[in-house]
Amino acid sequence: MKKIIYSKYNKTKIGGLPRVVFEGHIVVVTTEGEAEKAVNYLLSRPILGIDTETRPSFKKGQVNEVALLQVSSHDMCFLFRLNVIGMTPAVIRLLEDTTVPKIGLSLRDDMMMLGRRAAFQQGNFIDLQNHVEEIGVEDMSLQKLYANFFGRRISKRDQLSNWEAEILNEKQKIYAATDAWACIMLYEELMRLEQTGDYELIKVEENVQENTVTEG
Repeated sequence: MKKIIYSKYNKTKIGGLPRVVFEGHIVVVTTEGEAEKAVNYLLSRPILGIDTETRPSFKKGQVNEVALLQVSSHDMCFLFRLNVIGMTPAVIRLLEDTTVPKIGLSLRDDMMMLGRRAAFQQGNFIDLQNHVEEIGVEDMSLQKLYANFFGRRISKRDQLSNWEAEILNEKQKIYAATDAWACIMLYEELMRLEQTGDYELIKVEENVQENTVTEG
């Protein structure tokens, strides 16, 4: 039986889906030495998921610097606290690496924010948005994509929390790690579906709003 994929996923259904979270090991990186070890480990993996977090600003025209860079393998995620350590040589080496594919969503925005902290040459990055378009999916948010492809809900409740807090709480850690790890899951499933053709795309004509955050 082929997997059913929708061109647009109904956001009202997301709240009723079972929640998915990253269940691997999460490591918070707060020193240059830790960053060096983390990058050495990550670059030994075959594929990585990547995302960033920035403390929200509620003042018009004010944009904070990116505070967190989360990079995950299948079973381990490192949270680089850039507001503490900055763009260390190891972090730049990771971003400039051309050997290990790094999967993300809306990478243009992430790269721009990271580039404000330090200049670097962008390495091997793959944006999920480009691949979902190839099979006719119009949604561009991680939450909708994961619901569409896996029938599971990624909570966005902690998205607007303080990412520059002195200590990240457990909910923040899990939120950040899940977003990075989910990029790997989506990419691998997309590759499987593209290679096997084992899916049926249902065209949805209704106007489904993008970028809507569903609490939960």
